[in-house]
Amino acid sequence: MDWRGFAQQMASMARDLLAEHTLDSTLQQITRSAVDLVEGCDASGILVLRGNRVSSLAPTEQLVTESDRLQERLGEGPCFDAARPDRSERVFRITDFTAEPERWRSFVPQCRELGVGSMMGFLLYTREEELGALNMYSRKPGMFTEDSETAGWLLASHAAVAFSTAVTDAQLQEAIATRHLIGEAMGILMGRHHITEDQAFDILRTESQRTNTKLRDVARRVCETGTAEQ
Repeated sequence: MDWRGFAQQMASMARDLLAEHTLDSTLQQITRSAVDLVEGCDASGILVLRGNRVSSLAPTEQLVTESDRLQERLGEGPCFDAARPDRSERVFRITDFTAEPERWRSFVPQCRELGVGSMMGFLLYTREEELGALNMYSRKPGMFTEDSETAGWLLASHAAVAFSTAVTDAQLQEAIATRHLIGEAMGILMGRHHITEDQAFDILRTESQRTNTKLRDVARRVCETGTAEQ
């Protein structure tokens, strides 16, 4: 393993991740980097676990999505376990899918049928939060070594920071857009009914509670129809 060359590539990747402007593009850059930088990696994706439901983010191939769905259906697998906050393990590796499995005895033979030879899973986490798992696949057995695992862990560490930052930025942009939408809706109500800001906001809030609808959705309806009522 040319660690000097790998370090240079990682530095370049870190700069590229900071240059991305959306959450989707950041995640796509992460999974593409896994394929480009980790020796033996043919495909990659990010698995996010909510309860027992799996979301596949930025998969580089359909193989990744199929593996994620298999792990969801079976309730087991290296990336499924890596994404679970109640597990202390943060790195998982299956070196050879043709060998008798010591763990994930249901998942391994069925995933082998998808064309997987070896795989790794890495928890994406920062000090404040756990975000999911970065998974890497090889079609050939025995491709992922200890060096591959170290390289994958280093990439996942950088990726977690970029992922967290992108999520925060996306949430901030959504909050700004929601605030603007609510302000526009209040202005429409104030002009139509000759009421104060507080009264206009009370109309939006009351309708939101009455219909169990998010405040921003009520505001969007006002902007589209001129009224808060359904």
